[in-house]
Amino acid sequence: QVQLVESGGGLVQPGGSLRLSCAASSQSFSVYTMGWYRRAPGKQRELVATITGDIGGGYADYGDSVKGRFTISRDNDKRMLYLQMTSLKPDDTAVYYCYQRRGAGYWGQGIQVTVSS
Repeated sequence: QVQLVESGGGLVQPGGSLRLSCAASSQSFSVYTMGWYRRAPGKQRELVATITGDIGGGYADYGDSVKGRFTISRDNDKRMLYLQMTSLKPDDTAVYYCYQRRGAGYWGQGIQVTVSS
């Protein structure tokens, strides 16, 4: 059973920064593509960013709405996934989910990020 636990969310002012973390319990963490998704109130789930595992060379890809502002990274030794968010906008307000592309896929419980003055 894979467990993914997000942390680092909260309230931030527009233009501010926040870093999300995701701790994974799974063995062979480095093998799998990881990602961040988000769901804003009344909207569909949206891809934020993904990063491939060892075989893929750690290639990062981003949703259009966050390109240039967010950075995804991973520490395979610590089994951690990160999302550095900068220049945050009110439209970035959402519940953010950590995801592991393994089998049918595994999801964290989600963490709230609110961008508001």
